Amino acid sequence: MLDTLGNLKRTQYCGTLRASDADKDVVLMGWVQRRRDLGQLIFIDLRDRAGIAQIVFNQEQHPEAHAKAEDLRSEFVVAVEGRVIRRQKSNSEIATGQVEVVATRLHILNNSKTPPFQIENETTVSEETRLRYRYLDLRRPRLHGNIELRHRVVLEIRKALDELGFFEIETPILTRSTPEGARDCLVPSRIHHGQFYALPQSPQIFKQILMISNMDRYFQICRCFRDEDFRADRQLEFTQLDLEMSFPRQQDIFDAIERLMERACAVAGVETKGPFRHLDYKEALRRYGSDKPDLRFGMELHNVTEFFEPARAVLHFEGNVQAVVAPGAAAWSRKQLDELAEFAKGAGARGVYTVKVTAEGVSSQLEKNLGADALKKLVEAVGAKPGDLIVAAAAKEQIPHTDTSLHIAGQIRLHLGDKLNLIDRTKWEFAWITGFALFEWSEREKRWVSAQHPFTGIYEEDIEKLETAPWECRSKGYDLVLNGNELGSGSIRIHRQDVQARMFKALGLSDEQARQRFGFFLDALTYGTPPHGGIALGIDRVVMLLAGEKSIRDVIAFPKTTAAVDLMAESPSEVDQDQLDELGIKISDNRGKQ
Repeated sequence: MLDTLGNLKRTQYCGTLRASDADKDVVLMGWVQRRRDLGQLIFIDLRDRAGIAQIVFNQEQHPEAHAKAEDLRSEFVVAVEGRVIRRQKSNSEIATGQVEVVATRLHILNNSKTPPFQIENETTVSEETRLRYRYLDLRRPRLHGNIELRHRVVLEIRKALDELGFFEIETPILTRSTPEGARDCLVPSRIHHGQFYALPQSPQIFKQILMISNMDRYFQICRCFRDEDFRADRQLEFTQLDLEMSFPRQQDIFDAIERLMERACAVAGVETKGPFRHLDYKEALRRYGSDKPDLRFGMELHNVTEFFEPARAVLHFEGNVQAVVAPGAAAWSRKQLDELAEFAKGAGARGVYTVKVTAEGVSSQLEKNLGADALKKLVEAVGAKPGDLIVAAAAKEQIPHTDTSLHIAGQIRLHLGDKLNLIDRTKWEFAWITGFALFEWSEREKRWVSAQHPFTGIYEEDIEKLETAPWECRSKGYDLVLNGNELGSGSIRIHRQDVQARMFKALGLSDEQARQRFGFFLDALTYGTPPHGGIALGIDRVVMLLAGEKSIRDVIAFPKTTAAVDLMAESPSEVDQDQLDELGIKISDNRGKQ
């Protein structure tokens, strides 16, 4: 027979007990972590969200409580009345290790089936099982701590932005489809048959309209939806900090974000201080092979194309050749070099060319193609020292107006940095990346598309190139990166309707298409739009990094799998035919046959 809670009131959390609580009478409530039966004495570890307390049931002193404790099993829900005493031998592994509670009464509030995995910090059970039983997974201290950290980070962001004069304003979840790159998540309307709402990919248009509305400074912790392929740091639905300012300089936005990031990081015990480093987009690519460079280690890229030029026809490569110097890797084995070559090919390299620099001289299979003198000059040019390994690569495929070799070499740099333990995991290196190209070439669509979104501002001196040389146009966009991760993107926006119209035309949108997609926004632009700009930061990614996790699924309460499935809620799912009929929807087989 289970007990009822009645008027019993918890006096404190299990994990808050300390030596100063000795001799106090307490009422604790939680889940049984483990039970140890020593006959006359039964010990349980009682767990709640604050931690664990050891409870002792003494048969001689409190026989009724001891008898009930014999029925306890893992994950039973109980309430314990008792007195706190000092332990004879402390347990330094838990915060409450100096004390224990001698139970006088036990209330078994609910029982539990045997869980499919142990509720402990580390578990070897598959992620699929953890997600299927997410309510149990979230009981694990590590996951529980991640959710608490997320709460405190978001709370600190709200406090910081309030102090900076921002209003928190909600924008619609059900809005119209305005394709911005990823596929929209569509919601059929029951009232308006044949018409659809779209879930927002971001509040981009609404936050710009709020600037037109004289809200001046807006922010929102908002849910966004993008129907795109998943990765470890992507979800069908995600959370971002969205903010916008009227009449800003770019630096005003940077200052606000740096201030709130300092405070958000401090919540996790991470000390960081603005101003953050600034890097031009082209410089970041040239030096690190990435627009989100990991600045915790050096090993910058070198363009070594001139040394390979005489052997271009023999080596069958196109474009440029980039190289990095891997310190101490000249001693790598053939197996390690083969694994490096496989990684590089997987990253898109045509091949990898290596040069070992030793005390005895330079060693490489390239000597027969480039010559000994060219190899020595190559070593001097990249600054390699005895013991170093030079790793060079060219791209397998070329993309118009893009030096693909930089991206390949950037991935090799990160791979080597990890393998050689060059990355200082204690560092938190923020950087602003600026000077992005306004357009990027879409190989799939064979045309220029917006690199960010069609409302990104343009450098005034580049406006005249919109129609003639779009690849030369620079955007007023910027990214915030941390330790090789993009935290968010923003820009100073287009606030003039004439410039916005030219931007749509450069993207190949007719006036009719632009009005069909963005009509209400284009109307709003005609009523005195102030200069404005903003940014959106990925909350999931920020918390993931601060928590030391590798996947945002471990900082989201109820995430979906990489197949876009909620295993716990068994979503998505089929719906009743009556519901489909009411919406006027018919399901096709194989996306073609009804």
